[in-house]
Amino acid sequence: MEAETIQLLISNIIIGAGILFMIIGVFGVFKLKIFYSRILVASKVDTVGMLTILAGFIIRNGFSFFSGKLFLIIIIMLSLNPLVSHIMARSAYLSGFYIENENEEKEQEEQNIVN
Repeated sequence: MEAETIQLLISNIIIGAGILFMIIGVFGVFKLKIFYSRILVASKVDTVGMLTILAGFIIRNGFSFFSGKLFLIIIIMLSLNPLVSHIMARSAYLSGFYIENENEEKEQEEQNIVN
């Protein structure tokens, strides 16, 4: 096999793994019911999925000026994605969006029935 064919094969595998990771992560986001858990999963899926997809594109194009741009995008995403997720979760918490315990909800319903 030629070097270009191997490079193309490896890049396709990495890009496919990134897309698969993002698809599985979307199902994970829909499965979770708590807002803060959804933010955590969405942040991880977005960061790792895009990291692997962009790494696959870097391998596919070889090391060129375009790959340098993609590497810069990776650096920016690695620094900003967790920061933005933290800002969203913190603003939700400060605005009064708290996690409610299921047991507390059941106790409140029982008290409402008794009263």
